[in-house]
Amino acid sequence: MKKTILSLTLVTLFGSSAMANPIEKDTKEVKTSESTVTWKGYKVGGSHTGTISLESGALEFDGEKLVGGEFVVNMSSISATDLEGEYKDKLDGHLKSDDFFGTADHPTAKLVFTKVKSTGKNSYEVQGDLTIKGTTEPITFDLSVYGDKATASLKVDRTKYDVKYGSGIIGTAKDKLIYDEFDLVVDLQM
Repeated sequence: MKKTILSLTLVTLFGSSAMANPIEKDTKEVKTSESTVTWKGYKVGGSHTGTISLESGALEFDGEKLVGGEFVVNMSSISATDLEGEYKDKLDGHLKSDDFFGTADHPTAKLVFTKVKSTGKNSYEVQGDLTIKGTTEPITFDLSVYGDKATASLKVDRTKYDVKYGSGIIGTAKDKLIYDEFDLVVDLQM
């Protein structure tokens, strides 16, 4: 009986101290002005590249292990970097139009991590919810963290977000065909 009471006392004592000191997660805010998001879209016979600005972002850690993250992108900042002058202005305007990202009604896009799995030292497989034009779809990508830097590459199927202009639809001229997937390369500074 004395052993039982002693055991219950120890469990209560150590159990309550563990609850009083939960593991604290460390949130590292991203330096948006020093971080870059580069996009690349493909079409028959070529491609275009450009940038999009981060509005806000943070990665969440448990010790040194990545456990979460959330980012907001300023879609109104989308800009081609492979063109100049009139052609650049036309493409930038078209990307902001309702044919593509409809930035007047949808000025931001958002990514929220839902699951993070370690795949090696500093490497993670991330599952998240990506919201573009008010539509949220799951996405999976790889992310690497090295000190105060992180990098990721994502492949996004734009048609899942109702961005279907020039997609492989019937009646689209072959030279106007734009591939459904585009790439994002993200370099973060924290």
